[in-house]
Amino acid sequence: MKSFYKLMACAAVIVSVHSVASAKDLTIGVSWSNFQEERWKTDEAAIKAALEASGDKYISADAQSSAAKQLTDIESLISQGANALIVLAQDSDAIGPAIEKAAAEGIPVVGYDRLIENPAAFYITFDNKEVGRLQAAEVFKAKPEGNYVFIKGSSSDPNADFLFSGQMEVVKAAIDAGKIKNVGEAYTDGWKPEIAQKNMEQFLTANDNKIDAVVASNDGTAGGAIAALDAQGLAGSVPVSGQDADKAALNRVALGTQTVSVWKDSRELGKRAAEIAVELAGGKKLNEIPGVTSFKGGPKGVEMQSVFLAPLAITKDNLNVVIDAGWISKEEACQGAKADVAACK
Repeated sequence: MKSFYKLMACAAVIVSVHSVASAKDLTIGVSWSNFQEERWKTDEAAIKAALEASGDKYISADAQSSAAKQLTDIESLISQGANALIVLAQDSDAIGPAIEKAAAEGIPVVGYDRLIENPAAFYITFDNKEVGRLQAAEVFKAKPEGNYVFIKGSSSDPNADFLFSGQMEVVKAAIDAGKIKNVGEAYTDGWKPEIAQKNMEQFLTANDNKIDAVVASNDGTAGGAIAALDAQGLAGSVPVSGQDADKAALNRVALGTQTVSVWKDSRELGKRAAEIAVELAGGKKLNEIPGVTSFKGGPKGVEMQSVFLAPLAITKDNLNVVIDAGWISKEEACQGAKADVAACK
């Protein structure tokens, strides 16, 4: 009988060793909403690097801005053997059935940068209300009164409302005091720059070009707004915000046509998301992830387990920060810029 117990103990050790070994050979599936945007390529590189470092496999799909395609993409990633999913949601409500399927099959889901309000999903992002505050604060610093336009994000993305909420925290008192007038506010379907440009053109027409400031919610929408301003000879004279520190946007900051781009170092976001996906696939519970916090700020009030990273406002005064960090080269950032930008001297 003793020899039987010894045999069972040895078997347990073998199983345990096998489990540890197989945990280093996981498949992490990533569902991108719209991989065409510049910044997601940076995120992907960080995710791939982290998974390569942990000995795990990366597979992905691009929904091409289609919520319907993302549903089938996620199902495809599951069928390909994904042990965990990282999902950048095109429409966080529309993909609900796919998230429920993953949860039912015991496959962890990490909601990436955009909230998927399901308690079975983990949520990692930057503090988007703080991003909104930083955007509005820099625009307000440049233009503390006048006619403001708010170019919001996609209505299907909860982040759009988080950002707008943060922006309002900064300017509400000035609006209530009559110093700022909100003369235009619109969502931007799919965060598409061409839609932001069209909305901005309509606001300029409706207000006889008398627009003093534009609070745009990301660099793509900022680019669209600036194109509309440029067509009226107003680019550079109207402060405009953005976020993501896209290379084109950082160059606009140096040129003076964009006031601020809030930098969310997506290299860190991608790295942490990959690490969290691997940890969850390896058996960790949502509330056991390092740095986790509870979050109930979504429209449905669902309590989520989340990690929030800190953003940083980049203006022409601290453009050197992203250059020194290797996010962008000096040549790319400073192309065509005047000598009064310290980072470009």
